[in-house]
Amino acid sequence: MTPHAAASGHLPFFITPPDGTDVLMGIAAVTLIGAVLLTGVLFLTLHSLPERMAHKGQKLQFEIVAVLCLLALFTHTHIFWVAALLLAFVDLPDFLSPLNRIARASETVAGLPPPAPVQPDPVPDAPAASAPAGKVEA
Repeated sequence: MTPHAAASGHLPFFITPPDGTDVLMGIAAVTLIGAVLLTGVLFLTLHSLPERMAHKGQKLQFEIVAVLCLLALFTHTHIFWVAALLLAFVDLPDFLSPLNRIARASETVAGLPPPAPVQPDPVPDAPAASAPAGKVEA
């Protein structure tokens, strides 16, 4: 079989013969899939940045930052992510301790007895010891 008279004598490497495998298309598909996966990983890593920063802070601050990040993820409202990032950078002051000290000092000045210490709740899995040891209920 003789080639057509208008055909080139040499074809570039990316032109496949009629019965050959298109290697360049396979490389392009693998590159596209890899790029999409890497872009998704980069996006989610960047998106979780405020949560990872606030993880070492207070529990309340971490929960607020986590909720703001989830809102930003699902609503595509970027101001939530910016607010979460700013909140992760800022350490929240402890307002409760000074207020408790003021309340205790006011009670002392008023002559009231100090409040009873808060008892932790009993463990619900512990068996109730309603009967004395050695006696069996019928």
